[in-house]
Amino acid sequence: MAVAKEQIRQIISQNNISSVADVYSLLKESFKDILQELMEAELDATLGYEKNQKGDLLTDNKRNGHSPKTLKSQYGEFQIDVPRDRNGEFEPKLISKYQRDISGIEVSAEMVSKITDKILPQVKEWQSRPLNPIYPFVFMDCIHYKVREDGRILNRAAYVVLGVTVEGYKDILSITVGANETSKFWLGMLNDLKNRGVKDVLFFCVDGLPGFKEAIQAVYPQAEIQRCVIHMLRNSFKYINYNDLKKFSTDFKAVYNAPTESAALTELDIIKEKWGKKYPYAISNWENNWEDVSSFFQFSDDIRRIMYTTNIIEGVNRQYRKVTKTKSVFPSDTSLEKMLYLASENVVKKWTQRYRNWDQVLNQLIVLYSERITKYL
Repeated sequence: MAVAKEQIRQIISQNNISSVADVYSLLKESFKDILQELMEAELDATLGYEKNQKGDLLTDNKRNGHSPKTLKSQYGEFQIDVPRDRNGEFEPKLISKYQRDISGIEVSAEMVSKITDKILPQVKEWQSRPLNPIYPFVFMDCIHYKVREDGRILNRAAYVVLGVTVEGYKDILSITVGANETSKFWLGMLNDLKNRGVKDVLFFCVDGLPGFKEAIQAVYPQAEIQRCVIHMLRNSFKYINYNDLKKFSTDFKAVYNAPTESAALTELDIIKEKWGKKYPYAISNWENNWEDVSSFFQFSDDIRRIMYTTNIIEGVNRQYRKVTKTKSVFPSDTSLEKMLYLASENVVKKWTQRYRNWDQVLNQLIVLYSERITKYL
């Protein structure tokens, strides 16, 4: 199925493609990654359980490492790691034991669905798992896809909620596929977090998407909202002539790098005096949203680095796009949720480090929000 032009432009931008060689490299790596994941899923289906699954198993057979195998394809040669089982019963159907040339390989949607359907109970369990009673920081965003439903192709948004624990570790709290961005939908998602045990959030770090603020205030009225400064800058820069952009952006650093909110407002007035007549919206955009963009000024750099940008969740979205970039339309909401869940597992496994200087961060938060935090420690 053809990839939409806007998706192609997005792929080019995200992967810094500037030559034909880059295109082939991207296709080769994507093709390799998909084959690897499909073979791992095949072994899961053969054994009847997921990797690292604990508890009662219906078989005594187990995984037994991997064997390297060099394949030839329309994208050149590359190596994959074929998963093995201890009893030697696993016979891959995707790539047969002695097959080396896969130039004509075809993977049907039915096959992909069949070998991944087994994770649906795991997805539902993950989506309803209990959460911590408090998260100092919660990031919220969405990423858009196309899904086929009753013969029509519809727009869908995958709503992603990412939390930072009181121990300083990141975690993906939920992914929900829905129709559109409305306060009603976000309200449902936030109530889901509360029902799963999240009693308090200090800061919601968000982009300026519709419905965020109203929903947050309804479910977590004590929480503060921090609009993404980077997104605010991008929105302002859209209205700046290219010849003025470098100077304008340099001037604006004095605003978001100011030591206090008062100093930031003074710098904003200076910029308004200099640029306001030529670019009124670039300034009014900040004035109109100042309440939701200024929370971070009360903190040190360690806390500011965490909360003033949603780059952390954009990084997660990039990983989602990486695993979904070959799929222009998903056959159902369920198939999209399955793929995003698998990608989330891989992302979270890599989050083994706490935020830098987290002890100092937590101590500052305890000073300012003592009872709201300490009663859950």
